[in-house]
Amino acid sequence: MAEGDAKKSTSDDFIPIPDDFEGYPLNMFCLPLHYEDKVNSVLIPKGIIMDRTERLARNIFSEMIATHGPAAPPLVCLCVLKGGYQFFADLVEFITKCNRVHSSSSIQMSVDFIRLKSYSNDASTGEVRIVGSDDLSSLEGKNVLIVEDIVDTGRTMRKLLKCLEEYKPRNVKVASLLVKRTPHSNGYRPDYIGFEVPDKFVVGYALDYNEYFRDLHHICVISDLGKEVYKK
Repeated sequence: MAEGDAKKSTSDDFIPIPDDFEGYPLNMFCLPLHYEDKVNSVLIPKGIIMDRTERLARNIFSEMIATHGPAAPPLVCLCVLKGGYQFFADLVEFITKCNRVHSSSSIQMSVDFIRLKSYSNDASTGEVRIVGSDDLSSLEGKNVLIVEDIVDTGRTMRKLLKCLEEYKPRNVKVASLLVKRTPHSNGYRPDYIGFEVPDKFVVGYALDYNEYFRDLHHICVISDLGKEVYKK
């Protein structure tokens, strides 16, 4: 295993995006015509998202092997729908790539899905509803990796973690592509973080505003016009 892969990740291991960073100009990127006036800027380009996701996958793989040895126990990757599906798919693919290139160690994976609801328009409601899930009784005694798109206040994730306790998993860790710096945070930090972002409403790369913008490749800052056009 390469020396760089042995570094242990922590909740302080992330790429911070400063509050005063306005993002990249839209004319530097290719965006769908129907969104060009609905976002202010590109905050995180798709290529940077992919590179960071690959690094997270390598960290997860390395830590599993370091903890459990070359024959690590199976890992259940639990996707939080809907916003987490793109990050989930790319992260799982990069972990699978680690399995292919490390001939002396591997991690067997399975996937499952859960759906939560905590947003109305551009605000976290503070109320978390589990609106859909498969039978999660199979999580008992398993190592679980929850994959989320964004941690905002932290209430949603703490609610989910509390709900999962009844299924008695062996171990639960959380990977979130984004963590928002917000005064409304309850202090929760995931085990793996891609980027820490300013307190702005971001869309794209499967993150939505009332189900719109999931088809936008980059992570962008929504404009006032975008909020108005797509509000409920």
